[in-house]
Amino acid sequence: MSAIDGVRRVLQEALQLGERVRSFDPATPLFGSIPEFDSMAVVAVITGLEEQFDIEVDDDDISADIFETLGSLTRFVEAKLAA
Repeated sequence: MSAIDGVRRVLQEALQLGERVRSFDPATPLFGSIPEFDSMAVVAVITGLEEQFDIEVDDDDISADIFETLGSLTRFVEAKLAA
């Protein structure tokens, strides 16, 4: 499974987006654009990413830029995997 597919899966499960997530591409805006993706959902998404990819996300890693688009979130995960 590619990183972007894994991120889509986490978003689908954490935000309960159903099949809508299939249409998401790297430019799809996330936080602030998807009603289900609010500040409370950020924790669920981070936890899901940690479990899906076996990574650890520190509080210092988190910024609004990471959650701007599917592409930015995927790049964040890829950077964590490469570290």
